[in-house]
Amino acid sequence: MTISAHSDTGPIQRDAENDETFSAAVAAVTSAFGDATRRQIYLVARDGEGVTATEIARRFALHPNVARHHLDKLAAGGYLDVSLDHTPSGAGRPSKRYRRSARQTTLEIPPRPDELMITLLVRALSLLDPAVAEKMALEVGEDYGRMLAQQMSPGESQRSSRAAMLAVADALTAHGFAAHAEERAQSMSIIRDHCPFGEIVSEHPVLCAVDRGMVQGLMAGLCGEGVPVQLRSRARGDDNCESVAAS
Repeated sequence: MTISAHSDTGPIQRDAENDETFSAAVAAVTSAFGDATRRQIYLVARDGEGVTATEIARRFALHPNVARHHLDKLAAGGYLDVSLDHTPSGAGRPSKRYRRSARQTTLEIPPRPDELMITLLVRALSLLDPAVAEKMALEVGEDYGRMLAQQMSPGESQRSSRAAMLAVADALTAHGFAAHAEERAQSMSIIRDHCPFGEIVSEHPVLCAVDRGMVQGLMAGLCGEGVPVQLRSRARGDDNCESVAAS
């Protein structure tokens, strides 16, 4: 006996809807954080008691209108709240003060993937030899990363390692990793504040290979081959979950 089920929302339509949701998430994050200066402005506003456009202009050597544009972009994305600064400062209208949004404690994280699918993935990988499972997870992640890179910059010329790492951080954030890039002396690092795989990754760190593969695939697609990426993972005993690439 054959049992079939029919729904008006078939797998192709659901995939299209998921693609649209992902594209919207990437667009939203890129709009808010697609500029390196804007990311730094957000970190300053997030960690203090708030800032004004004048204060940001002085700190980053920007024209006040440019500083205000960056702050308004962050506010429009819901990352900063705006209030009037009534601190006495002479004549003129009160300045706007931008503070970290009370509606969220981190970058907006899309819903976590279906736990059942993650569980099934882990069980499938556990049937393989550990070395084979690691290799397969890495290849799957890398293929997906290359596909994302093609979607993010179709037909564009290759980016610098630094620019690519910033774009990778945005893509990972849109996938639920809440990632941000940090520039160091000889390298760029992408720090993850959240793992969409959840607690299960602690028991099955082979899933980290999917993450590493995604970053390698994204980097290869955005700035070419030959950029080594090192993965550090708390699930594997490291202090942080981060990807490090030579700048």
